[in-house]
Amino acid sequence: MPAPEVHELGRDRRLIDLGFRGTSGLIGSYVLPLEEGWAIVETGPTRCREALLHGLGVAGIEPREVRQVFVTHIHLDHAGGAGAVEGDLPNAVFYAHESGVAHLVNPAKLEASARRAWGAVYDQILGPLVPMDPQRIRPLHGGEVFPLKDGDLKVLATPGHARHHVSFFDAPSAAMLTGDSAGVRLPGSDRARPAVPPPDLDLDQLFASLRAMAAMDPHRLWYTHFGSYPDAMEDLRTYRDSVQEWADVGLAAARHDPSVDAISRALREHEIGRMGADAARRSDAIEDLVSGVEMAAMGLLRYYEVKGLVRASTKGRV
Repeated sequence: MPAPEVHELGRDRRLIDLGFRGTSGLIGSYVLPLEEGWAIVETGPTRCREALLHGLGVAGIEPREVRQVFVTHIHLDHAGGAGAVEGDLPNAVFYAHESGVAHLVNPAKLEASARRAWGAVYDQILGPLVPMDPQRIRPLHGGEVFPLKDGDLKVLATPGHARHHVSFFDAPSAAMLTGDSAGVRLPGSDRARPAVPPPDLDLDQLFASLRAMAAMDPHRLWYTHFGSYPDAMEDLRTYRDSVQEWADVGLAAARHDPSVDAISRALREHEIGRMGADAARRSDAIEDLVSGVEMAAMGLLRYYEVKGLVRASTKGRV
């Protein structure tokens, strides 16, 4: 794993690159200043524990100075390492959406589900989940406001990608910490790629969440995957269009052949048509590390089935 990189974001904010899968620019943890101590948004997976702690050291922050740890949702690339770092951050209180707290306390079902989705590579790239002390976790509902050193951090309920998703608006920086609610935008990408996985993808909620984020009038988006982008309102509009494109392309394919394979092929062909073959292949090579087309196809197919848009099928499921 490469040494963690720490990026200065201004106003005493930092972005720690966790070097996920031995690659820079895939998963980031954001560090925000409190009146006394520091807050972290996202832990990354268990395999990134050492990178997170090392990155704090590079930023000049002692683990005991971390007072709050927020996660946008409990998917393992965002919160899988929460239990693993709990003992390293003795003064921190952890925060997650209310419907995700129980899974952090008892992660057996969460880990079993992730192992089915990731298969043989699970242990290599994500690592085991460590149960958390329930006394160290507080539930979020959306609407909470937490004081920072120079303003407030506001919590928005942003379901759609997952029902247990929240986003955070850093008012002093006018930055929205999006988790996966606004997709995946890795360095070099021309726009955010749809993050539409199973099991509880809901496009109506996803679009409503985009409107809720836009209502805050953010100036920049801070993506977990990955980094800071300055055209927040345009990026939110573009992301809405991108998700709708993928949903339409996938539905047309699923009505002919309701399988993950068919939807995946259609999405890849769509991206080739939009970007060109070489650019689409380069995009897949890096973006599939955190947001694979097959995972998107699984999420869309499940969504179509739940909505009654296509007949239920197990063909091509991963």
